[in-house]
Amino acid sequence: MLILLGLSFSKIQAQNTDAQVTVTKVIDQSADKIWQLLRVMDDIDQYSSLVARVEWQGNKGEGGKRVCYSPDQKSHYTEGIISFDDANRTYTYQVLEGVPANEMVNSFKVIDLGYQKCMIVWTSNYDSFVENPNMTETQFTAFLHKSVQELIDNMVLATQKG
Repeated sequence: MLILLGLSFSKIQAQNTDAQVTVTKVIDQSADKIWQLLRVMDDIDQYSSLVARVEWQGNKGEGGKRVCYSPDQKSHYTEGIISFDDANRTYTYQVLEGVPANEMVNSFKVIDLGYQKCMIVWTSNYDSFVENPNMTETQFTAFLHKSVQELIDNMVLATQKG
């Protein structure tokens, strides 16, 4: 088991050495069960208090876009799916508008740890932070951590109920 964990962590580190923000969580569920929720992509409003509604455009997977609206409907962000891989349980998306960062690219990956355990790894990279009166870059990265952690925690709860 320790060898498996060591190999998995090596893979994660190799993939995310340049990530500006990384959120990971080990879960007592199979990777397939968690991936079945995460791969849906157009229902994050069910798992995030920051998203009230999602509009999907285009392909379900690579080439598709989602527009996520805030609970007050006054703001939104748009994401384009740039890669999707069921076999490796991963997808990557670029935030096209709505956040104070240029060229922001995020990825989700579910890693099978064996013994009905898996790890979700979310990474984020962006070229530059856009200075604005609403938040600092430190506040922005803290917001990313908090919002992704909430999303993951709520998905785990959903798998435990079902």
